[in-house]
Amino acid sequence: MPVSPARSVAFEILLRVEREDSYAAELLHSVRLTKLSARDHGLATELVMGVLRWQSLLDQRLADASSQKLERLDAEVLAALRLGVYQLQFLSRVPARAAIFESVELVKAARKRSAASFVNAVLRKLAAAGAEDIFAEIGKSPDAITLARNAAHPLWLVARWTEHYGLETTRQICIHDQTVPATAIHIHDDRSNDDLSDTELAEAGVKLAPGRLLSPARRIVSGDITGTRAYQESRVSIQDEASQLVALLAGRSQKIAETILDCCAAPGSKTALLARRNPPAKVFATELHPHRARLLQNLSRLPNVYVIAADVRQLPFKFAFDRILADVPCSGTGTLARNPEIKWRLKAEDLRDLQSRQVAILKSALGQLATGGRLVYSTCSLEREENETVVETALEVAPEFKVVDCRVELEQLRQSGELCWEDISSLLAGPYLKTIPGVHPCDGFFAAMIERR
Repeated sequence: MPVSPARSVAFEILLRVEREDSYAAELLHSVRLTKLSARDHGLATELVMGVLRWQSLLDQRLADASSQKLERLDAEVLAALRLGVYQLQFLSRVPARAAIFESVELVKAARKRSAASFVNAVLRKLAAAGAEDIFAEIGKSPDAITLARNAAHPLWLVARWTEHYGLETTRQICIHDQTVPATAIHIHDDRSNDDLSDTELAEAGVKLAPGRLLSPARRIVSGDITGTRAYQESRVSIQDEASQLVALLAGRSQKIAETILDCCAAPGSKTALLARRNPPAKVFATELHPHRARLLQNLSRLPNVYVIAADVRQLPFKFAFDRILADVPCSGTGTLARNPEIKWRLKAEDLRDLQSRQVAILKSALGQLATGGRLVYSTCSLEREENETVVETALEVAPEFKVVDCRVELEQLRQSGELCWEDISSLLAGPYLKTIPGVHPCDGFFAAMIERR
């Protein structure tokens, strides 16, 4: 009997994530998966993301039940075991016999037939042990070590969050990371959030709810937004509410902008929002790598956007910009609910390398800022090294620049009705914007607003 399409795809994706440093979210939305039924695609997504979210906890349970050390197992065998134990421990609707049988068949199909009896024995032992309410265990975790183990996070990451944010906030971050995050969208129609836009998506089978952070945002309750005509025509984009908020901050100014620069523009959601909110301005979107630049092709329908292939550390422009968005490459620790593989790859020492690149990008971008212009520096990281420290380092010998308090802009967004979050103070860390997953209904983002005097 062949392995089900969903489990076969999940198995392949997990191996690619492990071997190629690929990102699961991208693989799950690749063209070759379009032949999967909606049901199979949903199960494949559940399996892949679930295994990656809970990987260390799954490995801990496998190690307890295994007669062999996990590090000595072939990658195919370990992937099949992880898929099996995840279904046994977390998917009550999947019969244990199906989870065990298909994991064994995956091993056989991967030409690891000799390991089939081993996989069968380990999973049967775990099936007999039953499952537990792991979120209750997370809630009771009394310290960073226990929390890291129960919430399937690296200890070094939980320890630094506990030191910086406190244990309770770190617990909220971890619970958020282990939960399927809401999918937020931004509607780019000229009709924007007019009832007609919501009606069109409803007729396409997509049920929406209001944004929890931003009034113009919508959250997907059910349905496939990627299958709608509005999404395929780039009139709707998937974009976390915190990411939308950063773009709103970058697009605000006391004077009309003639030129706007988006330094690290792919996949282009923020660029599109900037361009539509500033139609008189010329918006330049830069990307260094060709595969990233290709993600900006959807911007071609916007008449005021110009895509430039360039290294942001050596920008080719001979003129200054009124507004600049520097949403820089970062560790992504604010997005672990969507990209759980990051936590298994990232090392503490990586933050220093990222910081040096981020400082170089920010300094280069500041050099392109016009007098009286405003730059927004942002990351989707929770780490101080990539956030406050980068801004402080870039500005320490540049007295012509000053940090602007984000509170003023957030209060104006609240007064205009665009920001619907009541507690503005919770969104601030000093003069900076900082959203915390679990505390706020969105990914973790940082933003600093900087003006040239």
